[in-house]
Amino acid sequence: MLSPIEQFRENLTRVRNLGGLHTALDNATTTAVDSTDILRSQIAMIVSALDLYIHEITRIGMLEVYNGERPQTDAFLRFRVTLGSTMQGISNPRVSEWLDIEIRERHGHLSFQDPDNIADAVRRFSSCELWRSVAAQLNLDMQDVKNQLRAIVDRRNKIVHEADLDPSYPGTTTRWSISPADVTSTLDFIEKICEAIEIVSN
Repeated sequence: MLSPIEQFRENLTRVRNLGGLHTALDNATTTAVDSTDILRSQIAMIVSALDLYIHEITRIGMLEVYNGERPQTDAFLRFRVTLGSTMQGISNPRVSEWLDIEIRERHGHLSFQDPDNIADAVRRFSSCELWRSVAAQLNLDMQDVKNQLRAIVDRRNKIVHEADLDPSYPGTTTRWSISPADVTSTLDFIEKICEAIEIVSN
């Protein structure tokens, strides 16, 4: 089974490969064929890969805390579980399957894309000051890192919730512009973020 970071790397490769498809299609057709939706799908997919990565490191990290492999954090101790699961945990404290199920159910509807939500998730298994540590790892300003991530997530939201339509042209199908360079910089940045989180949260 792949670890969360290995799974992220596999997903990143798949997303990057879509860029090759865009290039091939662009070279084989005229400007009458708009292939930019492939680029938009890359933005949506890489943010999804980030979200999945955070979900997985949080789930596994919390199970490690429960099993005594990591120190407890305040956020871990505040995690709410059902009475049914509590009874299971009390009756068989060496088994953590009940907690795995609780985490999946509690986190299943949550989105770990915004920097604050990501930091909240990581606090459930690690006491690191996430964005300060990530920024130091990347040799960047902490607020710049958070702002850049928010801008990427905002663009992803425009793509998946608003069809990437530019409101400056109401009643038309004019979309925000996007280029392969935009996508490459986004993929590179998300990759750096996840690799840095992998280091500082362990």
